[in-house]
Amino acid sequence: MTAPLLEVEDLVKDYALPREKLFEAPGKVHALRGVSFTIQAGRSLGVVGESGSGKSTLARLVMALDRPTSGRVRLLGKDLHALPREELRRARRDFQMVFQDPYGSLDPRRTVERIVTEPLAAQGGTPREEQHRRASEVLQAVGLRPSDLRKYPHEFSGGQRQRIAIARALVTRPRLIVADEPVSALDVSVQAQVLNLMQDLQAEFGITYMLISHDLAVVQHLCDDVAVLWQGRIVEQGPPERLFARPQHDYTRTLVEAVPEPEPPPRPSPLATPFQSRG
Repeated sequence: MTAPLLEVEDLVKDYALPREKLFEAPGKVHALRGVSFTIQAGRSLGVVGESGSGKSTLARLVMALDRPTSGRVRLLGKDLHALPREELRRARRDFQMVFQDPYGSLDPRRTVERIVTEPLAAQGGTPREEQHRRASEVLQAVGLRPSDLRKYPHEFSGGQRQRIAIARALVTRPRLIVADEPVSALDVSVQAQVLNLMQDLQAEFGITYMLISHDLAVVQHLCDDVAVLWQGRIVEQGPPERLFARPQHDYTRTLVEAVPEPEPPPRPSPLATPFQSRG
């Protein structure tokens, strides 16, 4: 069996609380308590849990935007948090992030071309002509037009803005994309379109996803495997068909039971029956 693309090993993250008394040690919040999992290349892992369960903290640590208290995050065999600054900057080509808010994550003062090519510019070494060519390619890959590169974020809908954010993540040709609640800010009618796009991009480019979500339907649609995070620990993990049909942990059962059942369509009123002439 090939080595996993991403390996998270015994990840712990504590945050210090404000000191209540001068001569007492500050308290701690245990955001993550020994989280471990792996993701094979080209697969998708969904991480589900309620607010405060540690999902966003986990995403930040995997993206090396914050340092763990202990534990390791290995991508392609490299411990990201042990890399020197310059080597980590180069390694970021292989992992990118899509954020929750398609409105707040795009700079309104920049054109779409500058937004999409920002990761390439930060890496350095890519000529402007090549940046433009790759921006055009990824914009077409997410269902937009190359002419949209000259526009600004306010000229697009929420779903289109999230497509731009996905294009920005794609432009470095990453192996891993961490998506933190990528459709929760979108209308329900648009959510399925964006999830289907992410599936198509995975099939075309072989992308590996780590999807953070509180919505079981979203991870069931996109993910091969699901990890249930509760109070900073993974309490259950498995394929979505098994995990949601036969949950083993009480917390997983609570999440499944909280999913609303679809309402049956209303019965037609007798008054709505078409008038028939007696002829």
